[in-house]
Amino acid sequence: MNTVIRFSGDSGDGMQMVGNLFSESAAFAGYGVFTFPDYPAEVRAPQGTVAGVSGFQVHFSSQAVTHEGDKCNILVAMNPAALVAHSKYATATATILLDSDGFTKEAVAKLGYDIETIVEQLGLQECNIVEAPITQMTLDAVAECELDRKSALKCRNMVVLGITLGMYDIPTEYAEKFVEKKFGKKNPLVSKANTLALQAGENYAKNTHLVGENHTEERVSALAKGTYRSINGNQAVAWGFIAAAEKSGRPLFCGSYPITPATGILEELAKHKALGVKSVQAEDEIAGICTAIGASFGGALAVTTTSGPGLALKSEALGLAVMAQIPLVVVDVQRGGPSTGLPTKSEQADLLQAMYGRNGDSPLVVLAAHSPADCFEKAYLAAKIALERMMPVVLLTDANLANGTEPWLIKRVADMPSITPPIITREELAEKAECFNERGLFNPYSANENLARYWAIPGAEGLEHRLGGLEKQPKTGAISYTPADHALMGALRAERVERAKELMPAVQIEGATEGEMVVLAWGSNVGKVSEIVAEVRNEGGNVAYATISLINPLQSGIAEAMSHFKRVLVCESNSGQLASHLRSMTSHKDIRSLADMGAKPFAAEALKAEILKNLNEN
Repeated sequence: MNTVIRFSGDSGDGMQMVGNLFSESAAFAGYGVFTFPDYPAEVRAPQGTVAGVSGFQVHFSSQAVTHEGDKCNILVAMNPAALVAHSKYATATATILLDSDGFTKEAVAKLGYDIETIVEQLGLQECNIVEAPITQMTLDAVAECELDRKSALKCRNMVVLGITLGMYDIPTEYAEKFVEKKFGKKNPLVSKANTLALQAGENYAKNTHLVGENHTEERVSALAKGTYRSINGNQAVAWGFIAAAEKSGRPLFCGSYPITPATGILEELAKHKALGVKSVQAEDEIAGICTAIGASFGGALAVTTTSGPGLALKSEALGLAVMAQIPLVVVDVQRGGPSTGLPTKSEQADLLQAMYGRNGDSPLVVLAAHSPADCFEKAYLAAKIALERMMPVVLLTDANLANGTEPWLIKRVADMPSITPPIITREELAEKAECFNERGLFNPYSANENLARYWAIPGAEGLEHRLGGLEKQPKTGAISYTPADHALMGALRAERVERAKELMPAVQIEGATEGEMVVLAWGSNVGKVSEIVAEVRNEGGNVAYATISLINPLQSGIAEAMSHFKRVLVCESNSGQLASHLRSMTSHKDIRSLADMGAKPFAAEALKAEILKNLNEN
């Protein structure tokens, strides 16, 4: 079974909650799950308008799932605006579940359609239209709770959840426990009403024999054995940092300013004071990174989180971290731009800003996560690189990863790779004469074999020092305007970044090791691109695939692997930024760009067509 469901309705209809609960219930039942929230930037657009429609897509399968899916098999539309806004995401033969109580002549006319012909006007003639009286069903189900009408109607989303779970014979147990935990103690009546609505929806699906497309009674778990939980990318990033702090023995500090879609990381970290996490909601983006730099100088694992506009504001302070060799992780959860752009839509257009968006030659490590669960791994790795190599690292995620969820196999910190910051005492450096000047004072830019500056925590006796943003003499850290010193320090900064690739495995090519074409992807497009390439390969196409996770320095093995293929196709949600970078960094003569600037996931059918077109071109 392989199914995509899209829930859609007004921003106040609870579609995000019902989507999350459906996905978590499906995962609890053993299905592979991947989600895609799709909501407007407006806080609350007028009800019944296309601008106010909020959506949530769930892709679930008895096999492992790596992306949000393409067009949906099931579309839930709570009102006419939702149908108009999201009918384009339905397959030609999809089942469309409507709240018939909301499809009045006036509501449909408000959108410029006629209630008698709206199905034909939207091209849905071949679809299975299910008109369910969801509003009245809700009122009837919760009548015994004697709630006012407004409160009762807030349970409509639970009727929808019950119907869709019932269509696939997925138990409601998980959702019922969630309702009890959320409302049970504070408002038992609301808890009971939501449970009754959930049960009414499930009964409706079973009594009307409403069965979902591709439904099968045979359910084989898509997940390997272990303890799982549902996780989104922002949660995963936060937990990756918490794990890195514990493993490294460094306290975790986050200084950030709220910005969509990165705010969830700050919010998640703020919940974990009991684990020693310190978080500061700063007054602006500049203050956020500067507090993090200060915490890092004081010996903390310091992080700051932002999105594209905030990364621009942090650029000067980020340059200071490069100059002062401060361990710092900057998480950029990318959204559509430029300027404030598309706050709730995803893009991958901050890549070149992350690499070059600072004055002077200011190199740093740029990592990219490719799934919600991978956000944990990459956050941990970013912290490891920053702490062990004493440098700032930019971790790129995006809105699709930040808000999307998938089952995550819970990690044991004891099994994670070690993190060993180069923290020293004067006694440990006693035999290293080069670490001290002729007066016996500590040289703050003295470094180990990895060119990582020794980390002298303030307060360490005999290791008093200062750092700053002006150019330095090698080792001593004294201010220098000498051209030779500037050239040498610039070369050292670049070499330190280049050596960071030692901490990450070489790129893995899937499929043939040589041939006509290799397809490269990064970020949230990885899951869908890899699946389509595998499909083309199974149909006989001479094509391979690779995920790029370390973009600067360029991940080991990628240039060598590219050289064995006639052409390279780079898929990314921007104007072709990684493709341009690869052209400048490798000698390959045919690097092509499959770029999508629509601020939305690649459409599977169009993606496959483009891959085949480039593969078969002479």
